[in-house]
Amino acid sequence: MKQITFAPRHHQLTNTRTWTADSRWLAFDVRPSGASFTGETIERVNVESGDVEVIYRATHGAHVGVVTVHPADDRYVFIRGPQFPDADWQYDFHHRQGVIAAQGQVRNLDAMDITEPFTPGALRGGSHVHVFSPDGQFVSFTYNDHVLHTLDPKRDLRNVGVAAPFGPVTPAGHHPREYAGTHWSVLVSRTTPEPTPGSDEINRAYEEGWVGNDRLAFIGDTLSVGGEKVPELFIVDLPQDEQGWKRAGNAPLEGTSASLPAPPAGVAQRRLTFTHDARFPGLLNAPRHWVRSNPQASAIAFLLRDDKGVVQIWLIAPDGSQLRQLTHNESDIQSAFNWHPAGHSLGFVLDNRIARCDATSGTVTYLTSDHGNPPSGDAVVWSPDGRYLAWMEEVDGFRQLWVTETGQ
Repeated sequence: MKQITFAPRHHQLTNTRTWTADSRWLAFDVRPSGASFTGETIERVNVESGDVEVIYRATHGAHVGVVTVHPADDRYVFIRGPQFPDADWQYDFHHRQGVIAAQGQVRNLDAMDITEPFTPGALRGGSHVHVFSPDGQFVSFTYNDHVLHTLDPKRDLRNVGVAAPFGPVTPAGHHPREYAGTHWSVLVSRTTPEPTPGSDEINRAYEEGWVGNDRLAFIGDTLSVGGEKVPELFIVDLPQDEQGWKRAGNAPLEGTSASLPAPPAGVAQRRLTFTHDARFPGLLNAPRHWVRSNPQASAIAFLLRDDKGVVQIWLIAPDGSQLRQLTHNESDIQSAFNWHPAGHSLGFVLDNRIARCDATSGTVTYLTSDHGNPPSGDAVVWSPDGRYLAWMEEVDGFRQLWVTETGQ
């Protein structure tokens, strides 16, 4: 294993798609550890030479972070906070946007419209953790709503959305914080403030992952019969053409002053896991992880405790069949994880070491030892050629980037 960044500052990897398509560069931001969102640059480091390049530098008081990379092109998508922030409009979950940097230009991904009449294809709040679909055509994100946050913060429920390449979308611009976007953006999940206990209703959708190019899986918070939160796995089938993305269902795509934007017609979420009666119910929020499908879109991986209370990787088919426990470790998996680009193994942190497991047998192989500090659980990411795994590890008080060869 080798350390590839050395500057006395934090280097933050996103949980997936941090490598350029040629497997030579890792993209990162420079936020401090924790919840602070004060980074001013998006950068990349060459894993062979250690050379660092600035991709984008924020201006006008904005901050940036959580960068991911297009699977084929030299394009980067990331969060940008408000430019010219003031007392009424500062960085927050519902005050941020996605932007794409490519060929020296930066464009807004999602449009913003917060004054009625709202604009179909525009959002009314903040998008974040943007990830390209495997074919690079679409971008998933999680979302919080400014309009409902202003009305009642308890009604600003986190949801999952998709930016589709059917823009541009240009709101009328009745508010100085409104702007146009290159993509047509909609929510694809449905939430309700007070789910019926024991039902499939959820009040939060998050930690999504692409299942091929036309489905999206995510974690949704259900309530048990006793009213306890139980995170379960859900999936949605996405529209197949531009008309499908722009066709409203039984509620407006753009939402109303009292309701969230609604998914397009035919987009219905299905629940895949039913763990309410398990000894340890619910998908894990700690370690924080994002559900991930293999490249073949035949198996979705997630973290769940086994009957001994140990955090393991489990797999399920997109139709809800073939649920099985993949790993049978004696100790908890400690991190988010990702699939090898060929789909035959997964990488993660186990026993404070970088490890991979066979996707069929669950056999674990350790790839590193003798870490100075435990690897961060935020991100363990394969290079597109499968040769490397990258992660973060603290050195002298700063998060640095590391890689190890995988032997695959």
